[in-house]
Amino acid sequence: MGNVQTALGTIGLAHDGAGAEPAILFLHGVGSTKRVWQPQLDHFGQSRRAIAIDYPGYGDSAFVAGATRDDYAQAAVAALDAMGVDRAHICGLSLGGVVAIAMHALAPERCLSLILADTFAVHPDGQGIYDRSVAASHDMRSLAEGRADFLLAQPADPSVRAEVIETMAGIDPAAYRIGAEAVWLADQRERVAKIRVPTLVICGEDDKPTPPQLSEDLHAMIPGSRLALIPDAGHLTNIEQPKIFNRLVADFVEDVETRG
Repeated sequence: MGNVQTALGTIGLAHDGAGAEPAILFLHGVGSTKRVWQPQLDHFGQSRRAIAIDYPGYGDSAFVAGATRDDYAQAAVAALDAMGVDRAHICGLSLGGVVAIAMHALAPERCLSLILADTFAVHPDGQGIYDRSVAASHDMRSLAEGRADFLLAQPADPSVRAEVIETMAGIDPAAYRIGAEAVWLADQRERVAKIRVPTLVICGEDDKPTPPQLSEDLHAMIPGSRLALIPDAGHLTNIEQPKIFNRLVADFVEDVETRG
């Protein structure tokens, strides 16, 4: 865990793997940091470069007042530049999926493929979720403790639940509010309709914040995309069912690379 200096300032970064390409870039959710991707860094780092970043204001990244989802996307591109990565598979969960879509709109040539997990093009209750998130963000620990069971399929693994709470509780409230606006108020239907890179859409069968129907809608909007639902998983599929998540992503990226 650490950071990298980019053209847009300091970006928190974690990575594994010794130079193998193509790389995978992992983008976290609104209540997480790059640390949430450790199971994926450990797994994919055995065979390729695996990179996870923090958005501005999160983790080890410098705070940027008024940052937008497009600023997050620009930070992701800047991190790839700093790491010497030309193209990568882009894997984002929740807000990370929103940022991945924005990144594709900004620099499609940098996106070898997209993996969009537990996310959406537009959320039917986005304004309501945003309003509730902002109202509760004055006390991030209380917000985390109250939200953990909503995020995770039940019964949740106690260690996973504890990790979710500790990570969310440590987020700067101002950065969280910016992130909440970036995700919940997003309407990227026009951008999604223009996606032409190979795309895998993943969702937990028990995802309550972003139900499977939103992933089915996303899948229907992207020509040639694939949809995979993960059983016994809620909103945080990558840490609730890491073995299944990793297998789905590995099979997908290997197929993309085989097809060329």
